[in-house]
Amino acid sequence: MAKDYVKGVNIEEKSAMGEEKDAQEVKEYESNEEETKEMIRANEEDFIQGLIDAANYASDETQRIDIIRDGRLFFSFHIRPLGSEEYEKCRKKHTKYVRNKQLGMRVPDETNRVKYQSAVIYEATIEEDKAKLWDNRKIWEALNAKKDRIMNGLDVIEYSLKAGEKERIIEKIDEISGYDNNLEEVAKN
Repeated sequence: MAKDYVKGVNIEEKSAMGEEKDAQEVKEYESNEEETKEMIRANEEDFIQGLIDAANYASDETQRIDIIRDGRLFFSFHIRPLGSEEYEKCRKKHTKYVRNKQLGMRVPDETNRVKYQSAVIYEATIEEDKAKLWDNRKIWEALNAKKDRIMNGLDVIEYSLKAGEKERIIEKIDEISGYDNNLEEVAKN
């Protein structure tokens, strides 16, 4: 029995263990400085474990991306959250710099948005899927037979994903990387 697919990018939200995400209830209450210190001391082990768990977010949280066109599933891959350094690395690598004579230093001129988006998608793809899709030499050879100049995984991403698909995938990467949070929510926490 064939499964019907909706055109576009389908994003399946699951944890690393394949379980559906469950929301935790957050309650607010006020305390004085001494009560706060006492609560921290009483829950220190939980806080430490929470920090360790939060640091492992990149390997623990993944989401599946399905590339679907005309009701047909073309391919799927999994993405993970990116850290600030990874975003910055992608931005710097694909930004053109010029020397500012007044300041006596190089300043950013423009970022190649197409290459930047591909780099972010490549960086967020889990290693196993990166090897199967973006870094697969057989795919490079097949695309080189049709197009010219497939030299790396970024070129595969550019030729295999439509602009709108890349945009939606970038939005999902940003979301799982924590950029979807409402500023008010972040300030409360």
